[in-house]
Amino acid sequence: MAVRESSAFWKGNLPEGAGSMRLGSGAYEGSYSYASRFEEAPGTNPEELIGAAHAGCFSMYLAAILSKAGHVPTRIDTTAKVHLGEGPKIKLIELSTVGDVPGIDEETFKQFAEQAKTGCPVSQALSAVEMSLTARLA
Repeated sequence: MAVRESSAFWKGNLPEGAGSMRLGSGAYEGSYSYASRFEEAPGTNPEELIGAAHAGCFSMYLAAILSKAGHVPTRIDTTAKVHLGEGPKIKLIELSTVGDVPGIDEETFKQFAEQAKTGCPVSQALSAVEMSLTARLA
């Protein structure tokens, strides 16, 4: 199986320092700081990148299990909101997905979405975190 690598560096103390995170593929590199993580300053943060990874993995996994069951999706749009709480600790991930899947009813789509929530590799890796899911058809 594939091995993926990303990297980060940090300079200075926590409140005044800064760093950069980079995907191994080179597709993304961005700065991060205390303020971009715990406040609303420009830059990225680990939770935002976890959210992107989770949304991407969930969407692909949902497409795979739908397709395997004969319901090939036209499109799946997923958002992952990662809540950072006291500690600091990731306390909740809210997944919200909208699918354009011909020939399927909403209840069946929700059942497949629940399977993807527990089955996708990123969900499994983050299983210690509470997760919620909202799923609907477009």
